[in-house]
Amino acid sequence: MNIARSFNNWRKYRQTVAELDRMSTRELNDLGISRGQIRQVAKAAIAG
Repeated sequence: MNIARSFNNWRKYRQTVAELDRMSTRELNDLGISRGQIRQVAKAAIAG
């Protein structure tokens, strides 16, 4: 994987974590996500 792709994936991961972290627990529950799953969901977002 090249450096630019790695950086873009890292940036997308961080952005996804930040956006989900700003949501309330109720909003996350509406999406079927728990707080403990935020990083897992963010990793899945960059995987495709």
